Amino acid sequence: MVKPNLASKFKTFGQYECHRSSDLYEFLSYKIAEDEELLDLASNTRDGQPVPNLFFGAIHYLLLQGKEHELKEFYPSIVEDPGNPRDSFQSFKDFCSLYSQEIKEIVQTRLVQTNEVRRCAYLYPVFAYIYKQSKKPLALIEIGTSAGLQLLWDQYSYSYGTGETYGNPNANVHLSSEIKGGHVPIFPEEMPPVASRIGVDLHINDLNIREDFLWLKSLIWPEHKERRTLFEKAAQCVRGNPITLIEGDGVELLPGLIEGIPEDHSICVFHTHVANQMPPEVKENLLAKIKASGRMRDIFHIYNNIQDRNLHLDYYLHATEYKKLVGQTEGHGKWFTWEMN
Repeated sequence: MVKPNLASKFKTFGQYECHRSSDLYEFLSYKIAEDEELLDLASNTRDGQPVPNLFFGAIHYLLLQGKEHELKEFYPSIVEDPGNPRDSFQSFKDFCSLYSQEIKEIVQTRLVQTNEVRRCAYLYPVFAYIYKQSKKPLALIEIGTSAGLQLLWDQYSYSYGTGETYGNPNANVHLSSEIKGGHVPIFPEEMPPVASRIGVDLHINDLNIREDFLWLKSLIWPEHKERRTLFEKAAQCVRGNPITLIEGDGVELLPGLIEGIPEDHSICVFHTHVANQMPPEVKENLLAKIKASGRMRDIFHIYNNIQDRNLHLDYYLHATEYKKLVGQTEGHGKWFTWEMN
């Protein structure tokens, strides 16, 4: 049975998410929106998941696994000289018919957990701001961590189109982004110290497991070669650095995790593009838990997709509440604005 409004979700995805970013997914989104069989297949996703991302990810995953089919000829992630996206639909439909059972199993069991590493380009100055306020080593707790790529933001280097390079000078991962508007953050000469790193997710992706690595790679759109390269380099970084990854409900586990953090560390709870998958009551519960902790501890909360798509920093310092708008951000971290002073 087709989920309600699914056709319009695919149209919206094509129009607003894919336009000028993925010609293949843009074209296919409009075609899927008109095809009852494909909408029925895509309807097997769990509630709360962004269906187009998950559906396209499942097909990309099977192709990256090595399924032999003419559809691969339209994927720049697989072939050097891909065909015109406008000729792809018949092959796409045939592939989905041929592998419908496997696609169904993937969309029923997997989650959209892109957790784009380039988003660290705007997280880094926020963590620098937090350290300036608190003067304590940072204890990181990431909700919706996926494979933990963003927990290692201090292991990467950064540039913002000014000719300067910031962050870790020995990094193998270099992230570039553009700061739009008239304001720019203050970048520290040295990285803020990180005391601990904890990531929580309903399903942890272990980058040492080939299927998990391949799944995260399949969520990167076929045309996005640079994103794939960054992901592969960041995955190497995760394999070489110890982080604590916990499988479970991050909102429910949060009070216990906070309790285990020493008083001389600054608690930093953060998540990017995760709250859009949370029901309203879970969002409220998360904010209430942060507020309750803020009565007893200094705590910082970096997030988007709760009130709006913008990036926010709420924090409690010496039991006083502060609410800051960090700025607007592009979904994959290509640019951001900076509103804090």
